[in-house]
Amino acid sequence: MKRSGIILRQEKIRNAEESPLNPRFPAEWEKQDGVLMAWPHEGTDWCDALDEVRTVYVDIIRNITRFERVLLTSPDAGNTLSYLVSAGIDTGKVGIFEIDTNDTWARDFGPVTVMFDNKPVLLDFAFNGWGLKFAADRDNLVNRRLKEAGAFLPRLNGIGLVMEGGSLESDGLGTMMTTSPCLLSPNRNPQLDRVEIERALAALLGAQRVLWLEHGGLEGDDTDSHIDTLARFCPDNVIIYTACDDERDEHYNELKLMEMELQTFRAPDGSPYRLVPLPWPKPCFDEAAHRLPATYANFLVINQAVLVPLYRDEERDSKAIELIASVFPGREAIGVDCLPLLKEHGSLHCITMQLPEGVLA
Repeated sequence: MKRSGIILRQEKIRNAEESPLNPRFPAEWEKQDGVLMAWPHEGTDWCDALDEVRTVYVDIIRNITRFERVLLTSPDAGNTLSYLVSAGIDTGKVGIFEIDTNDTWARDFGPVTVMFDNKPVLLDFAFNGWGLKFAADRDNLVNRRLKEAGAFLPRLNGIGLVMEGGSLESDGLGTMMTTSPCLLSPNRNPQLDRVEIERALAALLGAQRVLWLEHGGLEGDDTDSHIDTLARFCPDNVIIYTACDDERDEHYNELKLMEMELQTFRAPDGSPYRLVPLPWPKPCFDEAAHRLPATYANFLVINQAVLVPLYRDEERDSKAIELIASVFPGREAIGVDCLPLLKEHGSLHCITMQLPEGVLA
């Protein structure tokens, strides 16, 4: 995960604050046109494991195209199309745009969609590689190039605020959930404090209130605790979250503190959220014995289905599918082997960005 030099343009925030229209940040389970992904290529961190990781991408694309479209960037559209055809993908539901990327974490450089007067508008936040950790100069241009190529119908608004999609969780009704270690990182928006960040979230995303988590970081996570690895909103005032039941695990105390924070959160009507703990995956390590951030919270909601990351841990994988299916009734819960994605410290939600209805041309 990666870096670039970005000039913050705070006048964009001021203009949004003066807008007479009230933005609404839709929940992930609302109707979608498709999902944005970036194809892994030789210039990405996947270069040493392309065959393995492309198998995961094909599986995800195959499952998404059962229900909606996939918008795919690739530096070589022709070769990528041939690969998908040979893999048996219905390429009639895949739009491939020849755009280069530093890497493939579409969740964090992809557009964030808000609704103004029930019409979608795309926000192109600045992306600086998770607080200047990695190069992101090409990733930071993807949304603009997709718009120029005719992929998107709505207008695309460039926003000077540094923000990643994985750091933002919305219930679609004005409540947002995020984490302090990420949004208050000194290498993202050091000129803004918590109150000013909340003001920007209200102006840009229609956040009427923000629920902040202070705890819950995972070892191996490059993002400074993205919310989509820890806790997720579900319909009917449910929060499903990463829980650790192994007192010997290095994450136990931190995730227990996070659980206690979640217990203090209240839904808009003042009632406690219904909290659903996810199973704790067995520890996963890279070749240098460094812990990898395996989490079932990194699922993707699409039309009529939820794609659930699996880590070759049969008992816990099955339980995660069961629990996620229970909080998204009426949707098919589909497991996807995502163990290869952990090698670069991400998972299923991290490589995808949902595009709500009305976005795709």
